[in-house]
Amino acid sequence: MISTQAWADAQRLWDFQQMGHAPRPCSVAIGLGSHDLGVADTTADLYHRGMMPLIVFSGATSRTTRHRMPRGEAEHYRERAIDLGVPADAILVEPRARNTGENIRYSRALLEKHQTFVSSVLLICKPYEERRAYATARKLWSDVEWVCASSSMALPDYVDSIGDPRLVIDMLVGAQQRLMIYPRLGFMIEQEVPDVVKSAYERLRDNGFTSRLVPET
Repeated sequence: MISTQAWADAQRLWDFQQMGHAPRPCSVAIGLGSHDLGVADTTADLYHRGMMPLIVFSGATSRTTRHRMPRGEAEHYRERAIDLGVPADAILVEPRARNTGENIRYSRALLEKHQTFVSSVLLICKPYEERRAYATARKLWSDVEWVCASSSMALPDYVDSIGDPRLVIDMLVGAQQRLMIYPRLGFMIEQEVPDVVKSAYERLRDNGFTSRLVPET
């Protein structure tokens, strides 16, 4: 049973971890692989709205996806987008990345290999990973403009779509931890974290929502 306080804290993290960008036309979109096929759905929708001429889906597998996406996250995303009407020749697949940093580095290398000029990137991910992905991308590829996008869903609706409330809260906590510790490790740019967000994170962490935390050194 998840307490009312835990849900309130999860909502606080959910709100903070979204960037609030308005999607606009960009040179390319990069869809970050994960357990959530909604990323592919959002990417397909933005493609049909004319927001980008080319898509890179990036992602191998993880402990969360190796059974549900055995061909790799990027490949399952590609198949989903094609089912939703995106032309196959508008999609590039980057199948090796296992974290957000690799998503950005490997996607950049793939675009360079295809001699694609990039001045702006529509970065598409899960709703609670917008800020983390943005901070990582700004650190690793600083000379392009980044615009974040994700499924437009309220937290309860997102939880229903995933079907595992504890997993979603664990993911929120893990994303928040990385936002706070990765800048000093050189993995992403520094961003100010309000005290109310830090407190919400600490309460959730102390109440056992820890399965997606990384060791702190």
